[in-house]
Amino acid sequence: MPRLGPGRPRTKPTHVIGDKGYSSKAIRTWLRARGIAHTIPGRADQIRNRLRRGSRGGRPPAFDKAVYKRRNVVERCFNRLKQWRGIATRYEKTARSFQAAVALASLLMWA
Repeated sequence: MPRLGPGRPRTKPTHVIGDKGYSSKAIRTWLRARGIAHTIPGRADQIRNRLRRGSRGGRPPAFDKAVYKRRNVVERCFNRLKQWRGIATRYEKTARSFQAAVALASLLMWA
């Protein structure tokens, strides 16, 4: 739905891929309420507790390994960009100059 009035347009992701730190029931419920698909692996303690409860533990959340593997590409890109000190410490104060620095670093890594 477009924003009425000034400001940036409202956008929402179609899919979120997160690590085990984001596997809480509250986060999953929040994403589901907003119609955002998610791929988040369950933590070992959450899996154990669900299994311990038996049939009352509920169904395990859906998890697609093939989708989760794509997260690695993004993480590696962030790690390579963080090797540039200016980007890691955010020396550029304006969003435009920071975006230009990220674009320049990306081009130099690609070349």
